[in-house]
Amino acid sequence: MAQHMFGMKKSFISEVTPPSGISGPAWWFGFHRNRLLVRVTDAELAVPYTERFTELGLTARQQYYLGRYEGRPCYAVDVAEDTAPDGMDFKDLRQVYGSLDEDLFVLGGRAVQIVEWDRNHQYCGRCGSKTYTKDNERAKACRECKLMNFPRLSPAVIMAVEKGDKLLLARSAHFPTGLYSVLAGFVEPGETIEECVVREVREEVGITVGKVRYVASQPWPFPNSLMLGFSAEYLAGEIQPDPVEIAEAGWFSADALPSIPGRISIARRLIDRFVEKQAGNA
Repeated sequence: MAQHMFGMKKSFISEVTPPSGISGPAWWFGFHRNRLLVRVTDAELAVPYTERFTELGLTARQQYYLGRYEGRPCYAVDVAEDTAPDGMDFKDLRQVYGSLDEDLFVLGGRAVQIVEWDRNHQYCGRCGSKTYTKDNERAKACRECKLMNFPRLSPAVIMAVEKGDKLLLARSAHFPTGLYSVLAGFVEPGETIEECVVREVREEVGITVGKVRYVASQPWPFPNSLMLGFSAEYLAGEIQPDPVEIAEAGWFSADALPSIPGRISIARRLIDRFVEKQAGNA
């Protein structure tokens, strides 16, 4: 399964059961409290690539086979120790973006979600019994009541709202001062993603939008979202920011944008897409 744009540039095959007969080095995505274990050099950061995780001098509480990247096995590991060996460090996944190979960053996002899912499903949420990991599928199962839990994904929409040659940007109450982005929000039970776009814009800034169009998606492992990117057109209303969610909001032209998110986020792609569109209209 080859992916592109916020995904894999080289081939990755998702698997649950480790293949027999494969020897040699593997990729080890080790996490302690959701911080990734990386080798640190002056030139770059790197994910450990060795035959056995124990060669690193660390203990794996649990390890989970993810699949094969360019033919080599990949594992997610819940690391017991909180101190990394010499020449290595534990870093927040956001910190390593841009310093780590992009494919390995994406795989790190997959790995941390598997580790966190396993940690959070040691016991059955229905009857309280101890769970076990299924051999043939990515699932935690209960022997008592037979409930199965699969890795959770929380779908969220993120949208670039346009009004002519202006783009709607807002500053969340928890953003650093001066940083603006496009609006986003989680999909609620029983609604379509298009309905979610309209509802979130109305709730957060009080305006009505239409012509909702899908643009792209991005896995967002902070902690387990799938971001679905859209464009939408302004229809009616005046901006009235929700006092809890939004500190400031306004319409911005492509040549007068405030501080915006970095390229790690699909938010930046949506903003850049707007800027490119305006340049084409000039």
